[in-house]
Amino acid sequence: MHKIVFLDRESLDAKVRAPNFPHEYEEYDSTWTPDEIVERLKDADIALINKVPMRADVLKRLPNLKLIAVAATGTDVVDKAQAKEQGVTVSNIRGYAFNTVPEHVIGLLFALRRSIVPYANSVKRGDWNKSAQFCYFDYPIYDIAGSTLGIVGYGALGKSIGKRAEALGMKILPYDVFPQDGLVDFETVLTQSDAITIHVPLTPDTKNMFGAEQFKKMKNHALLINTARGGLVDEAALLEALKSGEIGGAGFDVVAQEPPKDGNILCDADLPNLIVTPHVAWSSKEAMQILADQLIDNVENFVAGKPSNVV
Repeated sequence: MHKIVFLDRESLDAKVRAPNFPHEYEEYDSTWTPDEIVERLKDADIALINKVPMRADVLKRLPNLKLIAVAATGTDVVDKAQAKEQGVTVSNIRGYAFNTVPEHVIGLLFALRRSIVPYANSVKRGDWNKSAQFCYFDYPIYDIAGSTLGIVGYGALGKSIGKRAEALGMKILPYDVFPQDGLVDFETVLTQSDAITIHVPLTPDTKNMFGAEQFKKMKNHALLINTARGGLVDEAALLEALKSGEIGGAGFDVVAQEPPKDGNILCDADLPNLIVTPHVAWSSKEAMQILADQLIDNVENFVAGKPSNVV
């Protein structure tokens, strides 16, 4: 009999089917503190998590744990070295966000290039009522067609975004650390792009890969889109670049600390050229159901002795 515990069920708005083997199942809306994690997993051999931090000190207190099934692609919340040392398998979700993340990226591009949010807000403020003409030009508007999109991280998501961008008449400049045809170097992406979208994992090598030095190399009207991980961008440097006009705008679905309970400089900023959404790019109804089904697939495959999507 396997015991399965889902520590942050509230983070997944989809039906989670029952696994096809004898088991006990418990779920909690959210779990954050180390003591909570240990108490809830003390008798479990399978943990389902999304963003619950599974650090070394916690894992050492869970000798019965055999599988951490992460309900996401990113697994930076798990100390994988410690998990490996204890013989704990870690699995993740792959290939589920092929529509939802690219559509969110394109939506942010349109919203920023055409200043949709500041214009909508200005209408609510009554600015249109006071206009001498039938329209006004308080915020810049640029076409998507004919512009250049830099794609940092040219895996499945990067390629999917690239196809959509090309369909809209954009030129793409893909960059990746893994060699493949058609790539350009990072410097070219920085200097030649009208917009850049980030799709790389957060690692020690990629932390703050966008900072003051990189913003100085970007075009003054260039946009930065981040739907990957907040730690990839130096947020203080980004805010300064936006305020000074060093870059044209930013659309972020992620920040360094989530949720930003103590505030966050990007979330708190009131700038017409900045859009922040609450880490929802991945979460279309269709994508979440694919994710939930794959999550249980990973659990069933592990119990059957054929673990899948092992990190």
